[in-house]
Amino acid sequence: MSNMSNAELHAPIEDSDYSAIHPPSLSEKLELNNPVFWLSGSFLTLFVLLAITNASALTSVVNSGFSFATQYFGAFWQVLLLLNFLVGLAIALARTGYVRLGGLAKPDIDNFKWLSIVLCTLLAGGGVFWAAAEPIAHFVSAPPLFGDALPRVAAINALSQSFMHWGFLAWAILGCLSSIVLMHLHYDKGLPLKPRTLLYPIFGDRAINGWIGNAADACCIIAVAAGTIGPIGFLGLQISYALNALFGIPDGFITQSIVIMFAISMYTLSALSGVSKGIQLVSRYNIILSVALIAYILIFGPTRFIFDGYIQGVGSMLDNFFPMALYRENTEWLSWWTVFFWGWFIGYGPMMSIFIARISRGRTIRQLILSISVAAPLITCFWFSIVGGSGLAFELENPGLISGAFEGFNLPAVLLAITAELPFPMLISVLFLILTTTFIITTGDSMTYTISMVMTGSTEPNAVIRSFWGIIMGVVAIALISMGSGGISSLQSFIVITAVPVSLILMPSLWKAPQIANQMAKQQGLI
Repeated sequence: MSNMSNAELHAPIEDSDYSAIHPPSLSEKLELNNPVFWLSGSFLTLFVLLAITNASALTSVVNSGFSFATQYFGAFWQVLLLLNFLVGLAIALARTGYVRLGGLAKPDIDNFKWLSIVLCTLLAGGGVFWAAAEPIAHFVSAPPLFGDALPRVAAINALSQSFMHWGFLAWAILGCLSSIVLMHLHYDKGLPLKPRTLLYPIFGDRAINGWIGNAADACCIIAVAAGTIGPIGFLGLQISYALNALFGIPDGFITQSIVIMFAISMYTLSALSGVSKGIQLVSRYNIILSVALIAYILIFGPTRFIFDGYIQGVGSMLDNFFPMALYRENTEWLSWWTVFFWGWFIGYGPMMSIFIARISRGRTIRQLILSISVAAPLITCFWFSIVGGSGLAFELENPGLISGAFEGFNLPAVLLAITAELPFPMLISVLFLILTTTFIITTGDSMTYTISMVMTGSTEPNAVIRSFWGIIMGVVAIALISMGSGGISSLQSFIVITAVPVSLILMPSLWKAPQIANQMAKQQGLI
């Protein structure tokens, strides 16, 4: 006879035991019964089909939506980002800043690895091509708040405006207040680590179990998928252009597709290995290469202008912080610069906050907010001074050298024009192209992982769904570039449209995060 007791014989089967006896099917692993899968997947499929069959109609629809979003929500986004940053600083610098998040006594990822992942994931491809091109863009056509000025002053103004777009406000919306809300509701209250949880303070259980939550998750997945597919596609276009300029390799669809397929394989493998392995490893090497290039340019480049530009540019940004943040006069310029960037970062906001919440257990509110909304932006501004500042210095010394390459908004040509002025230009150009690729890989693997978490509700999603989303985003990028850059440009503009509902999802964190911080401070005996 069996030695098992009657209670043991009739004990309920645990989930892990059930999974071992009845392993999930492929459809279950892909979450095919999840409405969010069909909402987000159907939309992306429809977008690609329309881009292939009627690109002009798609462009017209996207342009109309883009104009509506920037015209009617631009001012709201400007206020939202400003308040998000200021409220975050307030709770970080108060006693609530000592609150420890995630239910751990100390961080589960060390500081260097954590900051490396954060920097590489949030910068994406903009960390190279935009760092080179945006300062010269503002130098050639001065931002309306600054107006025309003498060349050197115009160069500082150009850096200052670039710092604003990639600085405190942009970083803060990507993972401060919303991450605090998510970490408390997930780790302390057991709610899912999904965008819908940000709406729980407003709608309660309806946000978790109803159509409201499904719609919120789908909107955020569509936004971040668009924001990830776009850079993947542009990586193919820009690397292909650079390879043609450097080595004479044909700049065409085949080269572009090979570049994208390489990126797909790398970021999918990285996502499959998880946060503690591949994602950390790629981010670490990315930072090492970035630091090496910084040191090289500081030694052999326009060192004095880089430091002067950084100090004066940051000073000018701080001096004009509120006028720049709330500028509303030239709305046409705003829609293609500040409001475009704000819409872009808002679109990423909830999914980035989920990723930050996943990797930030054991950190205090002060560590989280000051690292993401202050330290990371200042590091980003210095990187822009290194790359874009060098371009401005070369342009001041030889007018037309960099601005000529920029003609037609040619981002990779600007980067190559800058590296051409440094010793060993071929080597440095290749290293910058490698760096651009690894930036995209770190964003691709992190967002593949995060989308999979949202779809499954697990912080360790299965390999099948990680592979599916990693591959599908790359395939969509290849499909869109097969028509030229128009399809990718439409998708990039579309993320600004998705920022309309996503901004409403982020808004409750403005008042809920301080409430949570105060409540947790009392529970932890800090106030």
